Amino acid sequence: MGLLVDGVWQDKWYDTKATGGRFVRKDSQFRSWVTKDGEAGPTGDAGFKAEAGRYHLYISLACPWASRTLIMRKLKGLEDIISLSIVNPYMLENGWTFAPDQGVIADPILNADYLYQVYTHADPNYSGRVTVPVLYDKKTDTIVNNESSEIMLMFNEAFDEVGATPGDFYPEALRDQIKELDDYIYPNINNGVYKAGFATDQKVYEEEVANVFAGLEKMDQILADKKYLLGDQLTTSDIRLFTTLIRFEHVYYGHFKCNIKHLTDFENVWRYTREIYNLPGIAETVDFYHIQHHYYGSHPTINPNGIVPAGPAIDFSI
Repeated sequence: MGLLVDGVWQDKWYDTKATGGRFVRKDSQFRSWVTKDGEAGPTGDAGFKAEAGRYHLYISLACPWASRTLIMRKLKGLEDIISLSIVNPYMLENGWTFAPDQGVIADPILNADYLYQVYTHADPNYSGRVTVPVLYDKKTDTIVNNESSEIMLMFNEAFDEVGATPGDFYPEALRDQIKELDDYIYPNINNGVYKAGFATDQKVYEEEVANVFAGLEKMDQILADKKYLLGDQLTTSDIRLFTTLIRFEHVYYGHFKCNIKHLTDFENVWRYTREIYNLPGIAETVDFYHIQHHYYGSHPTINPNGIVPAGPAIDFSI
């Protein structure tokens, strides 16, 4: 896991000593939006009109942030409208790569060996982490956006007039409630498992893992009388939460030491996880080979021998 500094790749892990043992995630930097008419979105530059065949999505099947966008691409029927590349599950001295492995889809745009080459093609002086997802514009030959929550919203509505499947997962009437949920779920659960797993101070770890399980308890209470977080309608908040939950038993419980309880101990959360997993097309976006090999094989500071567990064997049927 490295980063670019003025366009030069450096193999450096997060400096948790400088942050008191805490893992601190930096904000994404490419923040333009694809819109129906090409006008500017909430941030970034204009000029990115929704057109079939124009955009390309780079993802990792292991990454929960990237998986949000893959799920939205599936739910909105964008497979023939937005092309796809999938990186190798291992993220080592060269970061994300396109080295051959099962499930990998090479880069057809730049024929890149490493994802950081896509970043430096868009910005030769880029400084920062090289993350997925990345939404790329083939027409202007640049990165549009690398913030998963924003790419989800673009997929939700920008392509409705160029062949997307009908459906609104970010309805106007629920947006205030969605924001309130997201503002809680992200720091306590989505990023919370990372803050626990990457902590290098015992007290910091204990604080962060407690926040994760307080968050899961809260979700379990919310779901006691609801199918989804906001009722009977699947929203972007559900997708954001699901991508963490589906990885919980396979990597976060053991690898990130989020082991106060199993996910299966939360009756309502566990039911909810299985129901979303069994929605049409969702299971196709989940690849446990990539998930486990990435986490256990890419973090030598946590798992120096790189041993990938044989289990768990979990029944996701409903």
